[in-house]
Amino acid sequence: MSDAEAEPETDRDGADPEGTPHDLAPLPVSEAADLVDRVADNVARVIVGNDAAVEHILVTVLGRGHLLLEDVPGVGKTMLARSLATSVDCEFKRVQFTPDLLPSDVTGINVYNQKTGEFEFRPGPVFANIVLGDEINRAPPKTQSALLEAMEEGQVTVDGVTRGLPDPFTVIATQNDVEPGRTYELPLAEIDRFMKKLRLGYPDRADETEMLDRTAGEHPIESLEPVATTEELRRARATVGEVGVSEPVREYVTDLATYTREHAQLGVSPRGSIALVRASQARAVIDGRDYVVPDDVQTEAPSVFAHRVRPRTGSESGLDVVEDALSSVAVE
Repeated sequence: MSDAEAEPETDRDGADPEGTPHDLAPLPVSEAADLVDRVADNVARVIVGNDAAVEHILVTVLGRGHLLLEDVPGVGKTMLARSLATSVDCEFKRVQFTPDLLPSDVTGINVYNQKTGEFEFRPGPVFANIVLGDEINRAPPKTQSALLEAMEEGQVTVDGVTRGLPDPFTVIATQNDVEPGRTYELPLAEIDRFMKKLRLGYPDRADETEMLDRTAGEHPIESLEPVATTEELRRARATVGEVGVSEPVREYVTDLATYTREHAQLGVSPRGSIALVRASQARAVIDGRDYVVPDDVQTEAPSVFAHRVRPRTGSESGLDVVEDALSSVAVE
């Protein structure tokens, strides 16, 4: 077998594929729900009027997913990601995606050390707990694809060596839906790796007035303090993983996904079904339950499924197909 065909080496420092030990005890459901409330309240000190979006982001993080924020410039997408990372005392890295950005600028690169005569790996910004990919659609597909392995498997392979990423690991990517001629459309394989896709929208009159008052002097992000530790977040994620999902609920998720496949050019993938179950588990914990109910699935389905669906006609959207599925598929 040639070197090119050889299996990549692995450098995990005793960690699992997500870079964390297996022996973290889950938090009780009530404590995990309290952690979410603390973080949401802390983020709300910076982000005004987007409580639902903050909750969706926390569902994404607890459900071991990634988030795509699409909106016009200047509505607080980047500030939302920073506020979350600061609130949980996570390592935060920001990547500004530009047309000249290289894959190695994201994942890292091996650099020759003249003193030792050896190559040394310099990790890229993807080696962080929360990675903000700012304006991700401004980079060409080759650079966007540098995130595929990281988002799906929690690891990065450079020059045949695989390195695990920190746990938790969440990508929050933003893209502007203006200036389409100066951007690159995200490949479907990458879109499918985002658990949720959200829009923040413009604030209403009262919220924008409040925001102006808060930022008239020092920006509130500068004085924001952590209200949870990274270990607490890991334990809360473990709590979510133990939430019960009954067979009727699993069948309901499958039936919703099947409906989209039968009524769209491209329906929801099995990865999307898994994402909906995990998001529903997180939603259950936020509501103080250790089991998923159909209401959890119905709450999460639009933000988890819609961006994965390609309708048959231009007169409807992916969200239309998902809403039709929710109204047509019976809950057994």
